[in-house]
Amino acid sequence: MKRLTLLVPVAALALLSGCAMGGTGAPAPVELDPDATPAGEITVWSWDVAATALSRLADEFEAEHPGTSVEVVDVGYDNAYDKLSVGLQAGSGLPDLVTIETDRAPGYIAEFPNGLVDLTPVFAEHEADFDPFKWSAHSDEDGALKIVPWDSGTVGLFYRTDYFEAAGVDPADVETWDDLVKAGERIKAETGRTLLSLDVATGGGFQMLLQQQGQGLFDEDGDITVASPEAVEALTLLQTMNERGLLKNVKGWDGRVTSAKNGDSAVTPEAVWWIGTLLGDAPELAGTYGVTALPVFEEGGARTSNSGGSGLAIPAQAENPDLAAAFTEFVLADAEHQVSMMAEEGLFPSYLPALEDDYFSAPQDYFSGQPVYELFAEQTAQIPSITFTTDNAEATDIVGNAVVAAVLNGADPATVLQDAAEQIATATGREIAE
Repeated sequence: MKRLTLLVPVAALALLSGCAMGGTGAPAPVELDPDATPAGEITVWSWDVAATALSRLADEFEAEHPGTSVEVVDVGYDNAYDKLSVGLQAGSGLPDLVTIETDRAPGYIAEFPNGLVDLTPVFAEHEADFDPFKWSAHSDEDGALKIVPWDSGTVGLFYRTDYFEAAGVDPADVETWDDLVKAGERIKAETGRTLLSLDVATGGGFQMLLQQQGQGLFDEDGDITVASPEAVEALTLLQTMNERGLLKNVKGWDGRVTSAKNGDSAVTPEAVWWIGTLLGDAPELAGTYGVTALPVFEEGGARTSNSGGSGLAIPAQAENPDLAAAFTEFVLADAEHQVSMMAEEGLFPSYLPALEDDYFSAPQDYFSGQPVYELFAEQTAQIPSITFTTDNAEATDIVGNAVVAAVLNGADPATVLQDAAEQIATATGREIAE
């Protein structure tokens, strides 16, 4: 099993469609030539601002490499993975380069071991320059890089400065999760606001807290760890918040955004991309937010996690894999280009040299001049590692039910997690870690 960092709890390995499993149409292995001269044309699939960024940089790439053509197609998020799964299953129908999110990466890499090109010949020399979590998450069990890291989902604690001030709470004094719970009680007493808004029905928050402690749903041997002491501690924390009236249960993404706009809660533990959500959906709240590192469970623990992010992969059926690799290197293994994608499209780099740019230490008006990107830049290389397996999706569903039982229905965390572990074992044939 490959060790890697999981997204901060809220993200989980999405289940690939049934038609994509166990495909037999993979082309013969492709070996990239790192010295190939860029020539010809490629087609790239992506969506939303990622497609915008690739289109912009494609113009620069073509200008620097006459005789090349890069066509970027915005396939739309809703259709992207259906198309990718069908294409990998059939061994045809895919372009030269595709975008794949980090939480989906291990599933595609494991289910289609020959479906994506080994990018190591071109990118091995860049390994030390990328977020270690992303590199690990995008590699197969033999260490071959199958998806080049792009944007990161480094997590911090967004907090309402006005609520903290009203309650007389100094964010600098909040070092542990227990400290935050106590602060939440003071904030609720003074402002009437809850501490946190979560979609409990999806198991929201649990995997973030678990991953912060360096654990996933499985260990490096592929054994089930959802009933570990760390898991019990994470679920107990969420249950405690709810029992003390500090947790607002919302529904889905829209519920979270609406809750933030309405000012329901004092904190949001989320990835750096939440900044874009605030800027786009709640501009009226400028000046009311600050960001700090996550509280810890114990002294010396990690103060971040990961939620989201993506990378670029070359399908083995690509017609021009060498040009696709050259374009990917141009876009992702270049500090200037990565900084431009942060500044213009809000894509936070997994490429560590880019984080040394002055852009990331600049004051941000929305956050009252706090250089918030500096915090995320410092934390990106500190994200703990966990293990993904092909059964993460099924395990996530089962664990989500356990989270609901404990948080909303008051069941004992240790009991429901042990039950979840046994259900996962029955469903997957895996052993429960001792």
